[in-house]
Amino acid sequence: MSERIVIVDSRDWSQPLQGLVPELEAGKVLFFPELRFALSPEERLLLRADVRDEKSRNISLRLDGVLAGAAVQGEEQARLAAMIGRFRTQACSLIDAIAPAYKPALRLAPTSYRPTQVESRVQSWRADDRRLHVDAFPSRPNRGERILRVFTNLNPHGEARTWRVGEAFEDIARRFVPRAKPYVAWQAKVLRALHVTKSLRTEYDHLMLQLHDGMKSDLDYQQTSPQVTMPFPPGSTWVCYSDQASHAVMSGQFMMEQTLHLPAEAQSDPAASPLGILRRITGRPLV
Repeated sequence: MSERIVIVDSRDWSQPLQGLVPELEAGKVLFFPELRFALSPEERLLLRADVRDEKSRNISLRLDGVLAGAAVQGEEQARLAAMIGRFRTQACSLIDAIAPAYKPALRLAPTSYRPTQVESRVQSWRADDRRLHVDAFPSRPNRGERILRVFTNLNPHGEARTWRVGEAFEDIARRFVPRAKPYVAWQAKVLRALHVTKSLRTEYDHLMLQLHDGMKSDLDYQQTSPQVTMPFPPGSTWVCYSDQASHAVMSGQFMMEQTLHLPAEAQSDPAASPLGILRRITGRPLV
């Protein structure tokens, strides 16, 4: 299972990197052990749990520059927003360095700072990210659009951000698609009419939710399926398609995260995407 992690020797966020797109599009995790997001002494003072509003899961910097989920005000809030914004810039530079052909089609999402201790979260089994899963969102159908993420560990106490990384997406799909409940078009229309979903849930979105929930609810699968434990140390960065790379977040505190979205057809190999794989398995267009 160690082949699910690809180690990349780079210390520069904008250095062009060759040959990583096929690995990324195969659902592997690109691990940069020495790619550090450097903080100023003033920014290091923001590495504490009470900068987050207790009502929010994370702190996020929206595309319009508004900071959400922060408990701090004034100068500290401005410093926090600037820190997250700088990470956004560097994360985008890294994706451009890995996959420059993606750039015209990428859509940027808010940037998050996660100061909460993972182990302290109290969640339902569906929301518990300590269980292996692929990302899929009940209220936000995406019609096959990819979820590309850049993470970096800022922990000042030497604590790793520990993940479990699971088997290849096609193996997951072949295991769980036969168990999936059938897609019902009229139910999807009702969910949209009631504003439960922001747009129409396609059969693709339905199947991705079935995979997400099927994996998390199967405790035997959680324990016995092929997987590797990967501690990402402070000062390291990692990149993956989180809708394809099976992962579970077991421990850690103080992490930055940037999400970018990419249409599946803009990939180097669209057939390697979850949409392409699920189409091949089901024999249906799905969107």
